[in-house]
Amino acid sequence: MPHPVPPVVYVHLLSALAALVLGAVQLARRKGTPGHRALGWVWVALMTTAAVSSLWMPAFLRLNWVHVFTLVTAISLPMGIWQIRRGDPEKHAGTMRGLYIGGGVIAGAFTLSPGRLLGDLVWKGCWAC
Repeated sequence: MPHPVPPVVYVHLLSALAALVLGAVQLARRKGTPGHRALGWVWVALMTTAAVSSLWMPAFLRLNWVHVFTLVTAISLPMGIWQIRRGDPEKHAGTMRGLYIGGGVIAGAFTLSPGRLLGDLVWKGCWAC
């Protein structure tokens, strides 16, 4: 019988998926508008939630290379905010784009590996088989 999935996994999954979708919207829309700034703060909150929730996931106690993305997110988010507040939109854009690709797309793809919770759901049809 599979083990029950802790609620923090759902928090992590939902915030990460929402950040992935919203990040794509942000990258496609016009920059510097009030809407871009407002949605940017929502994206920052979603990425922060995904990163912080990863610290309470059961697999975190068994550290592996995937958890590097938590550290990268913890460094990149404040850096991107600092860059735009400092008046450097090019560096801000590069930092946020890199975080979206690395912390969203690449980290998300790695979660689909067999033996990981989401990977088992996708490839085997069950949580923690």
